Amino acid sequence: MDRELPASPGKPSGDGSDSIGSRLRRRRRAKRMTLREVAQLTGLSEGYISQLERGRVTGSIASLQKLTKALGLNVGELFVETTDEAPAVLHASAARGYAFGVNARKLRLTPTSHQFLEAFLGEFEPGGSTGDAPYSHGDSEELLLVLEGEIETVIDGVTHRLSALDSITYSSRSPHKVTAVGERPARVLWAIAPPSY
Repeated sequence: MDRELPASPGKPSGDGSDSIGSRLRRRRRAKRMTLREVAQLTGLSEGYISQLERGRVTGSIASLQKLTKALGLNVGELFVETTDEAPAVLHASAARGYAFGVNARKLRLTPTSHQFLEAFLGEFEPGGSTGDAPYSHGDSEELLLVLEGEIETVIDGVTHRLSALDSITYSSRSPHKVTAVGERPARVLWAIAPPSY
């Protein structure tokens, strides 16, 4: 059982300042999770999580590990200084994507510290895809915008063919898959809110 240690004296950290508790609360709300749902996933009590979010108690590393796992974070992200005023610039020449699916690459466009939106650029060789089977993640709103080429996307078993500048929105919990069709490569943009990938 995690001990509920009093928070350090001074200004309460649950007042919206950029504390560990407020970051956990913002992330939980961004993922539309209740205290009860987080408690069930972590084995921690709702009361303890609520007090931690409001800065009334401090969390042990063990409790923070449980919470960040449930919220799709890592513990280190709670201790990184962030500022909403500084733009995060990503130059295309320095961007590094990673291979995924079949003959495809994905590049994260938003910092992992963003709690309300994440965006990815996907590049597919002709015939490339997100994988052999549809996949789902979280319970977010997702936008897929075709930048170049043509794709087929299967969402909940229904196939949609999209060309450049066509877009489609759907729930990330719906099984979905993207395949480049035709003889040219395809590029797409995914925007997901709140982050769940």
